[in-house]
Amino acid sequence: MLLATVFTDYICPFCYVGDVRLDRLREHFDLKINWCFVEIHPQTPVEGMPVSSLGYDEARWQQMMDNLSSMAKEDDISFRPHDFTTNSHKSLLLAEAARQADTEAFYRLHRRLFEAFFTEGLNIGDEAVLRDIAQQAGVADDVISSAFSDERFEQRLKEYQAAAHQLEVTATPTVFFSQKTRLNGALPYEAFLKAARAGAEEQQASNQ
Repeated sequence: MLLATVFTDYICPFCYVGDVRLDRLREHFDLKINWCFVEIHPQTPVEGMPVSSLGYDEARWQQMMDNLSSMAKEDDISFRPHDFTTNSHKSLLLAEAARQADTEAFYRLHRRLFEAFFTEGLNIGDEAVLRDIAQQAGVADDVISSAFSDERFEQRLKEYQAAAHQLEVTATPTVFFSQKTRLNGALPYEAFLKAARAGAEEQQASNQ
């Protein structure tokens, strides 16, 4: 088994690409992922706002979007024009609650959250939208309700944020295959595969 720790957010388009590339690693490894959900733009209102309000330099933003478009084509991912963003806090609470309750339902929800936001243009900051997505993914109603009311899940997000700070995570996705092997951002699939192989060797050596 190959263990990976992944810091991610559902409003990060590069996390969507990274998720697809991680999934491809399952062709080579029995991959188990420790998901760490971190808000990249907690200041964003629930109703959403134009991405231009995030304050990126225009030339830098265009370069990022050009890179995103190229990567999306490589992995056959469909993106709407990325001109809107929202607050991801409740989507992360929901994902954490689902992850703890039902692995299969969590993975259905996990991919649907990316698709809903980046392909369908739904506002995943809206609790009603999230409830509908979760129900479609087969997440139990009591799990959905607990996601937005149980303090345990708020605490877990705080712990993930603290871990990100301690590990100097400055980009999403950030993937750790070992203490020595990490990937910062949605790199080419070959970089994922190389890092996974190195991480597998290190994990095997540490278990001997």
